[in-house]
Amino acid sequence: MVSVPQLNEKDRADLLEAHPGWSLARDGQAITRSFQFADFSEAWGFMSRVALIADRHDHHPEWSNVYAKVEITLTTHDANGLSIRDAKLARAIDKIV
Repeated sequence: MVSVPQLNEKDRADLLEAHPGWSLARDGQAITRSFQFADFSEAWGFMSRVALIADRHDHHPEWSNVYAKVEITLTTHDANGLSIRDAKLARAIDKIV
């Protein structure tokens, strides 16, 4: 297992400032965001695009989908918290919304 450094407090604040739709979760060890779409098909299409990006980044989200709502949580298990991997994936996700 590769050790990945956690983001420090300033890095976490910078991440949230750059991505205002995301919020801290799990005592600052993760970020989360909810996405609302018009219908299930649109939500599923979004998830498919995110899945392809996540695979390219080799960093996969924790997520759930109920009809037109998708909830995503990002954390880096190798870092036991937030890392640059989460920041990069949040940025990529925000670009497709």
